[in-house]
Amino acid sequence: MGRKKEHLIPLEKSKKVIYLEKRGRKRRGMSVFAVIFGVLGLLCLLYCLIMGLFVNYGTRFFLVWGALGVFFGGIAFVLARRNLLERLPMWLKLGAVFIFAVGMLVFALVEGMILSRFSSDGQSGADYLIVLGAQWREDGPSYLLKKRLDQALEYLEENPQTQVIVSGGQGSNEPVSEAEGMYGYLVEAGIHPERILLEAESKSTRENLAFSGELLDRAGDRVVIVTNNFHVFRAVKIAEKLGYEQVEGLAAGSYPLSLPNNMLREFFGVLKDFAVGNL
Repeated sequence: MGRKKEHLIPLEKSKKVIYLEKRGRKRRGMSVFAVIFGVLGLLCLLYCLIMGLFVNYGTRFFLVWGALGVFFGGIAFVLARRNLLERLPMWLKLGAVFIFAVGMLVFALVEGMILSRFSSDGQSGADYLIVLGAQWREDGPSYLLKKRLDQALEYLEENPQTQVIVSGGQGSNEPVSEAEGMYGYLVEAGIHPERILLEAESKSTRENLAFSGELLDRAGDRVVIVTNNFHVFRAVKIAEKLGYEQVEGLAAGSYPLSLPNNMLREFFGVLKDFAVGNL
């Protein structure tokens, strides 16, 4: 009889092989993240281009999307260059991850608060309606301001006892003050002039509400603030900080294509107002 073949028992993997396998998995993981950040960068750049070419927004804030595109592209470049990443000190990599994670958490929390007032409908029977101003152009209200005015008209028609305050000064690129333009729009739509009060000096949301508050009783009057959905949270919080005791929001619509831009801009607006004590 021939000798039986002995079963071959595989040797345990050497530490070097295990290290190389782990390193390969890490590289694949970094490649996935590089692709994700690369795609994010391209999307931000594309959105910036679309906003610049096709949306007459009135400000240059959309350029922030270009900066974000470059930022995400830079992250993708570093993640795709494993040798470059390995040369960075560990404290720098951990610090960058920590700052990014905290930033994303803050962003999610603030955007959640903004979204919490997205569908505010304003109860009927208010003493005053405050319509916050937005850009007034040579040919009339901007898209966002028209949304606010049309929402205000619907409320005023359903609540004939409610007075309305139109609030907004004149910007350098506006032919008249926003308050004057809104006044004419509402009168032309059938609202009696005696129901409309004008506040034509304000230049910011806080000034809108501070100056409008001088035309009513902040403690006793019920007030509904009309503004676009992404702006309701900040407007109501500022009003509460200014002493409005019975205040709520009435959300008007917004332009879907520019909504991401508006949401990002509002994020910075909330942070700014929180930092200076407006919220």
